[in-house]
Amino acid sequence: MFVDRATIHVRGGDGGDGIASFRKEKYAPRGGPNGGNGGSGGSVMLRAVDSVTNLAHLSSQRHWSAQRGGHGQGSERTGRSAADQVIDVPIGTIVRDRDRGNVLRDLKELGETVIVAQGGRGGYGNAHFKSSTNRAPRQCEPGQPGEERWITLELKVIADVGLVGLPNAGKSTLLSRISRAHPEIADYPFTTKYPNLGTVSAGLDHSFVVADIPGLIEGAHSGAGLGHEFLRHVDRTRVLIHLIEAMPLDGSDPVANYRTIRNELEQYSPSLAKRPEVLVVTKLDLTGAKDATTRIERELCRDVIPISAVTGAGIPTLIQRVSSILAEVDPLDPTEGSPSLTSEAHV
Repeated sequence: MFVDRATIHVRGGDGGDGIASFRKEKYAPRGGPNGGNGGSGGSVMLRAVDSVTNLAHLSSQRHWSAQRGGHGQGSERTGRSAADQVIDVPIGTIVRDRDRGNVLRDLKELGETVIVAQGGRGGYGNAHFKSSTNRAPRQCEPGQPGEERWITLELKVIADVGLVGLPNAGKSTLLSRISRAHPEIADYPFTTKYPNLGTVSAGLDHSFVVADIPGLIEGAHSGAGLGHEFLRHVDRTRVLIHLIEAMPLDGSDPVANYRTIRNELEQYSPSLAKRPEVLVVTKLDLTGAKDATTRIERELCRDVIPISAVTGAGIPTLIQRVSSILAEVDPLDPTEGSPSLTSEAHV
């Protein structure tokens, strides 16, 4: 099961109580206060790891809490501080406060962490309050409660290149051909149910990550099909590969199909639609595909790369073109142009 949204409740551990205690030894009749402080409660922390690919493990457990700190003891012994509760999430997870709506952190680097619920501080024991004017204090403090809140997590996969196009345009087939990814492939629409990632080697010392985004149809930006759920996964990509089926099985016009997807990208995010795009005509091995490619180039006034995932024709040219563009494009600010991050302050 692929889950890219989750809402969970997090609660830091309470701090331990300080105690009021006095030294009571046979030969120390005026030993004085010796109550220790309470230990700090554990915090709840999110950590970005590469061993977790989605948020499915959070859909079955919605409440996460850290342990409380230990209470203080006599002889000025401080209570035990509780360990932090660490929750592993995929790289590319955006963390928001559910009620305030602000972004707490965008975990886009391996090992990056954020504390989402701070543990409470331990209370002071009476030894803390002794002074020259108060030699036998009897006051002590309870531990402070841990912070708690509801947070929402949204995964946006991190990839250099996004594959877009109508269902059955050949995105999954291309991904399986140029990388070691094994997406589900079949001859019916919406075979791909969730984004698939693959690493493409473009030389001895260079590679890039490609994401296959499913379910783009007309109206995807407003929720039709699966596109609205997964369009956000191309927010972070620097280059788009737009696949057009040369001879659509449904008899539709490939030029109109291209313009449909372009319109969806522009409606979803104008900045996304301005990213560098490589136009690819697929299934070149079919009869009439070469003539269709010529017409597509002429009507769109664009250079296209015809490919066949079956024979491998055109794929080396495509990889080289994408690699060259990536070398010229600056790294993308992950918040730039993202509809879900617009007008939200980072804290």
